[in-house]
Amino acid sequence: MSRDIVIQLKDIALKRGGAPVFSGVDLTLRRGERAALVGANGAGKSTLMSVLAGQLEYDSGERVVSSGTHAATQTQEPDFSGATSLLEWAAQDVPHDRDEAARLAAAAAELHSFGLSPDRPLAGMSGGEARRASLARALAAEPDLLMLDEPTNHLDIAAIEELERRLKQFSGALLVVSHDRAFLSAISTSCLWLRNGVVRRLDAPFSKFESWAASIEEQDRKALEKLDKTLEDEARWLARGVTARRTRNEGRLRRLMDMREARKGQAALVRKDTAALQADAGGSSGKLVFEAKGISKGFDGLGDIIKNLDLRVVRGDRLGIVGPNGAGKSTLIKMLVGNLEPDAGTTRLGKNLTIAYLDQSRAALDPKATLWDTFAPAGGDQIMVRERPKHVAAYAKDFLFDSRHLRQPVGSFSGGERNRVLLALALAKPSNVLVLDEPTNDLDMETLDVLEDMLAEYDGTVILVSHDRAFLDGVVTATLAPRGDGTWLETPGGWTDLVRQGIPILGNQQPSKPKPSAAPSAEPIAKAAKKLSYKDERRLSELEALIPKLESNIAQLEQTLNDPTLYSRDPTRFEKTSTQAVLARTQLQASEDEWLALLELKETLLGNA
Repeated sequence: MSRDIVIQLKDIALKRGGAPVFSGVDLTLRRGERAALVGANGAGKSTLMSVLAGQLEYDSGERVVSSGTHAATQTQEPDFSGATSLLEWAAQDVPHDRDEAARLAAAAAELHSFGLSPDRPLAGMSGGEARRASLARALAAEPDLLMLDEPTNHLDIAAIEELERRLKQFSGALLVVSHDRAFLSAISTSCLWLRNGVVRRLDAPFSKFESWAASIEEQDRKALEKLDKTLEDEARWLARGVTARRTRNEGRLRRLMDMREARKGQAALVRKDTAALQADAGGSSGKLVFEAKGISKGFDGLGDIIKNLDLRVVRGDRLGIVGPNGAGKSTLIKMLVGNLEPDAGTTRLGKNLTIAYLDQSRAALDPKATLWDTFAPAGGDQIMVRERPKHVAAYAKDFLFDSRHLRQPVGSFSGGERNRVLLALALAKPSNVLVLDEPTNDLDMETLDVLEDMLAEYDGTVILVSHDRAFLDGVVTATLAPRGDGTWLETPGGWTDLVRQGIPILGNQQPSKPKPSAAPSAEPIAKAAKKLSYKDERRLSELEALIPKLESNIAQLEQTLNDPTLYSRDPTRFEKTSTQAVLARTQLQASEDEWLALLELKETLLGNA
């Protein structure tokens, strides 16, 4: 096996319940390659990732891993059972040949980078926090093979862009499953298309995938047409002459049966199962939909996250709201729809509004209720879909749920499945206003495409909160973004149009580093103090000199680690340099936090002087 190959699958086959999941999968990942694993919902992407990780047995074939390869996987729903702390859990994949301090330092640094305190209790973690913790654990391991399953979910745009930057510097082999098209286009160097149990390879970034896939689908369609014509001719021959020449033509009859079997597989390639998303705009709303005049909203410890905002939404608008987590996006739409009162200013709703609101918290779902009971809570087998009765099973099928899902509790569903349930509930009611708070989380690309097409044809008004840049560009006609001081900016167009204008906004900058749970040590200042103590002033000067040196040291270490041949040439040096880089980044973060704390204290004292 070539020295740059990290892992290979050769003719892998896997069945579940007698039905094939894979058949003849061949796959190679090389050092420095960043592969996007693409496939329809239910194609088996997560299953294939489990096979690659060595977590799932296969029926036949061969899995070959390069000697010494260290792998790490970020999962959608991590398991915290058996862990005593978040820091200990996040350090579990860091190689155990490192000393304990280095392992914990690596884990702590990654947790901080994803906005999580290492002291965060494991109990009560939200889905977003758990997803970010899983991502921190995988990156802390600094593996040779890194596998990420929907890594951008629950990350804001600034964090996604920072993740893109880091992954582009990753020197090992990377495999990513994601619905975020902009993310995949930015980081991928190749695409692996899992389709009908077989993997096809494109040696080009994801930006080239759709045109390539369309050409293959067209070839499959033409092949199916040709096969249908041949079958028609053979069937006509069979009807005319097989009775008289039965013995002589049994071989041709068997060939016909084989062709019919082959057609099933070819038809499966052409058929695409997608959610049947439809929305009825119902009666027309008034010209004015939402109006906000001088509204402000603040919270203890955060100040005003929305300050003196004027906003007017009229019928037919498609407004996208963007910004980092905690910027106030969900708060803003709750004030617009009347679910939350502003601290100052006024909001007004238009006339004849019928609002369908998809809440980011997904609180509308009872995790113990079955899918059937969720669709028909009053009993029976009917659900009212845009004022017309429809059988529960038929409506569930429109959203890619089959009969086995109907009696399962929705709490057992995956994130994408729960999201489809909420979309089904929201779209069942006639509405002339759709308010969608993070509707794209966990949805597969095919469902995203259908949702995008549905919103393009929708006659009503759309308010969309999303971190999916490609989806925003495809749907919205105006974008509202926070400036960082409580003020917000509205611009025409989508996310790309906003970025092109070059206007600094909160969210397209480098995300600020979280403050540590314990305040940096600084000498207490008496109430009458007008300036920093001598000790603090000296420490501030030391930090201002130290931080550039640390940054320079980290840059040199990262340059060394970016050499793709370093690990194979000198594993000891690679390990030593990796440990040094982790410790240096941890020291830099602590130094920056201490510097910021002292600087803020100095500015406060000067302001009180």
